[in-house]
Parts: sequence; structure tokens; C-alpha cells
Amino acid sequence: MSLRGMAVRELLRANWHVVTIATTASAIFCAAILLLQTMPPRTIVMATGPEGGAYQEVGKQYKVALQRSGEHIRLVTSAGSLENLALLLDPRSGVNVALIQGGTIGKEEAPELESLGTLFYEPLWIFHRSEWRGLTLESVRGRRVSIGPAGSGTSTLSLELLKRNGLDKQVGELLALQPQVAAEKLLAGEIDVAFIIASWDAPTVQRLIADERVGLADVSRADAYIALYPFLSKVIVPAGVGDLAKHLPPKDVTLLAPIASLVVRKDLHPAIQYLLLNTAVQTHSGVGIFQRAGHFPTAEGVGLPLSDVAFQFYKSGQPFLQNTLPFWMASLVGRLLILLIPVFGVLYPMARLLPALYNWLMRSRISRLYVELKFLENEISANGHADRHDLAVRLNKLEKETNALKVPIAYVTMMYLLREQVAIVRDQLKRR
Repeated sequence: MSLRGMAVRELLRANWHVVTIATTASAIFCAAILLLQTMPPRTIVMATGPEGGAYQEVGKQYKVALQRSGEHIRLVTSAGSLENLALLLDPRSGVNVALIQGGTIGKEEAPELESLGTLFYEPLWIFHRSEWRGLTLESVRGRRVSIGPAGSGTSTLSLELLKRNGLDKQVGELLALQPQVAAEKLLAGEIDVAFIIASWDAPTVQRLIADERVGLADVSRADAYIALYPFLSKVIVPAGVGDLAKHLPPKDVTLLAPIASLVVRKDLHPAIQYLLLNTAVQTHSGVGIFQRAGHFPTAEGVGLPLSDVAFQFYKSGQPFLQNTLPFWMASLVGRLLILLIPVFGVLYPMARLLPALYNWLMRSRISRLYVELKFLENEISANGHADRHDLAVRLNKLEKETNALKVPIAYVTMMYLLREQVAIVRDQLKRR
């Protein structure tokens, strides 16, 4: 072994406790750096929908709820589901959460996206001027029809249903109007029909359904549409629910309804996903006109797979730490446990092994000299032809090594005993 290697070994032997402390401190420091790098982001960017739409109202509710947990959320207005998807698929947009209308996209088209479940029904409301009694989807021929803004889920679904019935070329005029604008023009008689996808409590829906100048079209053959488009559901608007005094609508109306989903990027931090899921339960689990209490959110990935975090949430609820500690403290403690358990799993056996190893090293240094001394003693006792001068030289060398040996206090007794044994063997050599 080289002189440098021997020096390093001696240094480690003499300072094993310092090495242990330094190794532990280094491991904890590295764990802390990794911990900071894996903490959830402080800001969520959520794409919602157009101004005054249901998606934007939902986004505002999420913002209030998440701010109570110490998480900042920035809302991004958009034309609707299609633009939301484009923002999610573009990593440079910064958007990592969005509300998406069911049936807008499939998992093959967006492998980097996952669903956190479905949140609420979004019926397709077909409002028309009230003088046209009994208007159905097939009755839009030659009419001036608003199908929602370009890039919205309303536009996509409306065009698909019109094409399915062979009516897309028979409409008098197709207009891409925002829900509020479409409502104003419908009430003013400037358009004949307005396709609007919105939740029951959307201001535009509440305004139109209670107005005598507006009628609500019934969707016949709803089951056929659902068979062809599995992402659709059938909901019933009860007679008089818009205005009991005016008995609006005058009869039960069947509507088709996509379901809104909460969609995230796969790389969104699991702690943020749990926070969003908990917010979804607080926001959407109440009773509604189309669902009983607790029906939403549901563990459905309409068009997109359910994330692993969402699957675990719907199966077992929130993790223990998320239930008992504030969000950021729970995230910190959770990451600490994940990082420090393996660290201590390595350090604890090391802390147990190093003293034993050090004890073995110290004893082996002394034991080696004992073994050499025993060989000398055997040669002296054998009274063979061994050279007395050679034995004396070897014994002197052994004695020098014994005197030069430096050991901790705990091993001094062994060293003194070794010196006594050297003296005894020297006496034997002299007597020879």
C-alpha cells in the first residue's frame, strides 16, 4: 500500500466519528436540496372559459378555495374547451389545469394529459323564439343560428350534431356568438336559435329560461345520440322550473349534456392534484337540478385516463397528512418522510457498523503483533538452530512497533499487556 493510502487509512481510523457526522450532515444537506426542488409550485395556472361563462365562474370559486390553502391560482380566460386544450398541450403557455368539456379530445391525441374526474353536467340548451312552438333540432333549417364562439366546446358539439342530421348546409346563417351576445340578439329577434352549453346556474341560462319571449327545444331521440356519443348524458328540465308563476318551461324538456372534466398535465405535482381534488369535492358535491348530493365529482376520465393520484383519492380519500395538516405543512412533512426514510435507512446501519468496524480494526492492529510475538516465543521455546541474534533483532523490531502503537484509551489495556508479554519473551530469549 502507498504512503498516501496508509495515511488516509490512519486518518479514517483516528477520526471515524468525525467521518460519520460529516457523512450524515452531507446526506441531510443533499436531502434538503432535493426537498426544495420537489416541493409543489406556489402558483397554479388554470384555463377557464369566456368572460361571464360557467367555466370562469367555476374558476373563481376554485381561486377563493385554493387561496385559503395558501396556493395562488391565476385564471386564464379563453374561448372554451378547444383553446383550453391547446393551452394545456403547449408547455410554454404555463397552463397546467383546465376545465374541458367531455368528448373534446381522446387519450391518443393528448398522452401528456390526465383527468381528475368529472365535475358537473353541461346541458346543450337550444333556445329559440317562443312563437315557434315545438322547435326540435331538425327544425333549424333556414334559421339564423348561433353555435357559440370558434374554439369552444359548444361550437364543436353543435356542428357535429347538425352534420349528423345533415343540417349543417341547410341552416340559414351560422353565427359564432358568445352566450351573452347570443342571448341579447335572441331576445331582440335578430337571431332565431341559440345553441348554448352551460350549467343550470349560468346567468345566461337563468335569464333565457325565465323569459316568455324564449322557448327551449326538446331533443327527440336522445337515447340514439347517447349511443352514438358515449360522452353525452340525458337530463330532464322539469316543467315550471324556470318560473313557476309563468309555468316556464311549459313542459318537461329533454336535453343532451356533456360532462365537464378537470384536466391536468401529467407532470403536475401530486400534492397540487390532491388540493384540486379536495377543492372539487367542496365545490361540486352539493345537490343540483340534475344530480343528487355527492354525485360529483366522479372517478371518470371522459376521453382521458384518470390520473393515479385521482384514482387513489376516489378509492381511499385524502392522505392522512393532507387531512390533518395545512396544505404546505403537509406537503413539506410528506416530502421529508419520503426523502429522509431512505437516508436514515442507510445511516442507521452505518452508525451501527462503523463502531464495530473500528473496534475490529483497533483489535486487529494489536492482535497482529500478538501473533508475531507468539511465533517468536515458539521459536525460542523450540531450542532449535535459530540464530539468537536474528531473534533478538526481530524482537526489538516488534517492541519498537509496540511502543509506537497509538490507540484510543479504550484499547490501552491491550497495549500494556502486549508490552508485558514482549518483556516476558525477552527474558526467555536471555535465558536461552
